[in-house]
Amino acid sequence: MTDTVAAGAAPSDGVKQPRSVRVVLLALMIAMMLAMLDNMIIGTAMPTIVGELGGLEHLSWVVTAYTLATAASTPVWGKVGDMYGRKGSFITSIVIFLIGSALSGMAQDMGQLIAFRAVQGLGAGGLMVGVMAIIGDLIPPRERGRYQGMMAAVMALAMIGGPLVGGTITDNWGWRWAFYINLPLGVIALATIGVVLHLPRKRSQAGIDYLGVALLTVGITAIVLVTTWGGTEYAWTSTRIMELTALGVASLVGFVLWQTRAAEPVVPLHIFRSRNFTLMSVIGFIVGFVMFGATLFLPLYQQSVQGASATNSGLLLLPMLGAMLVTSMVAGRVTTNTGRYKIFPVVGSVLLVVGLYLLSTMDTGTSRLTSGVFMAVVGLGMGCLMQITMLVAQNSVELKDMGVASSTTTLFRTLGSSFGVAVMGALFNHRVQDVMAERAGALGSKVTEQSAQLDAASLAKLPEAAREAYQHAVSSGTHGAFLLGAVVAVLSLAAAVFVREVPLKGAGPQREDAPVAAPETV
Repeated sequence: MTDTVAAGAAPSDGVKQPRSVRVVLLALMIAMMLAMLDNMIIGTAMPTIVGELGGLEHLSWVVTAYTLATAASTPVWGKVGDMYGRKGSFITSIVIFLIGSALSGMAQDMGQLIAFRAVQGLGAGGLMVGVMAIIGDLIPPRERGRYQGMMAAVMALAMIGGPLVGGTITDNWGWRWAFYINLPLGVIALATIGVVLHLPRKRSQAGIDYLGVALLTVGITAIVLVTTWGGTEYAWTSTRIMELTALGVASLVGFVLWQTRAAEPVVPLHIFRSRNFTLMSVIGFIVGFVMFGATLFLPLYQQSVQGASATNSGLLLLPMLGAMLVTSMVAGRVTTNTGRYKIFPVVGSVLLVVGLYLLSTMDTGTSRLTSGVFMAVVGLGMGCLMQITMLVAQNSVELKDMGVASSTTTLFRTLGSSFGVAVMGALFNHRVQDVMAERAGALGSKVTEQSAQLDAASLAKLPEAAREAYQHAVSSGTHGAFLLGAVVAVLSLAAAVFVREVPLKGAGPQREDAPVAAPETV
């Protein structure tokens, strides 16, 4: 057995993967952890950062700059990997992410921190895409299911451990180490990938579609800014939001038209001729919409209404994330053993609808045990959907398009999360402010005029009547947000019903031009 890994070298079904493949997968999971853990850690450290650097009015841009750069660069990284080689583009993205991390840790003011976070985001855009695409190169779809549990475990660990790690690092070492902690992990991933992973070298004669990149970047940036600023920085009907919406729509329409003419399009539109790929993109968008909305409002509900500690906020999601992890492992194993997968998007969507509806019924008297059961139902649904969407999407395209398939699916999930947080957040804020005005009058309106989300310290200072009114308001707000999520999740079920169960490609070497799945169209 050689000590390196080559594309297409996965053994036949049922044979244990070589040790080198498992080592590469470990390095890939570390890189995936870097991308997912960063925002979780930084969120906990932000109050300390603002206290030292100032610039409270620019606080949101620390997150927005990272999100924008990640979303805009995601499809570009996928295409670059397809054209010039997966390994080189992945290593480059890690290096850029680490440079951004180091610079962020050295920032001397809020402006520098925002700029360096954008550099970090550029690298992060290639991390998730690189992980998914390299796994797609190394492991045939039929065997890929067995590794779903590993990816779900990384996600759960990031969501649970991120706030705890961020708080511990900030309290003991200082906020700059919230960025510096990425460096040793990144170096380990770089060294392992560089030594153990060997993929075929590529060199495309075609150049990068710069006009397509520019149009897509402008379109994505405008959309993310609309969903970030709408209802918070600016009213939804304000001139600025309308201008950004028009710019985003015009840029994306222009991008689609240009992709039909470009010699080497950033997102080849022919991949959407596959019914399954298109449906998985829709389901991925909805999963992002629901998941990030749930992770935002569940801790808020449990802290404000059920009196849970904010310090351990990540642990509050354990029922949902634990159920997601277990179900993802089971779904992956069943898919690997049987080659069948359609049942999981259908069942997952049903569980998602039911779980979100149950969450919408929570009120001020709901026990933590009951809410934990409701969260577990949502987690079961997510576990059936999270990795299956990527697996089926990759199985629906040719090997040469593996990168753009992975990046496009990731982009849809990212945009879904942006829309989910914005739309559910707007509904939540509106409902909280209305209920506070109804129950607490002028005092209630004054309490929530700056923000509908109060931290623990602000909540403790409220008079008893105002505190009870706020608990009812949060309960009402989460009811509306989760009910909206349940309605949106019905679209996922509708899409899942039309998925065509194309046989998964088995193990064994694959030619670069060999189709991964039988042709199927929308």
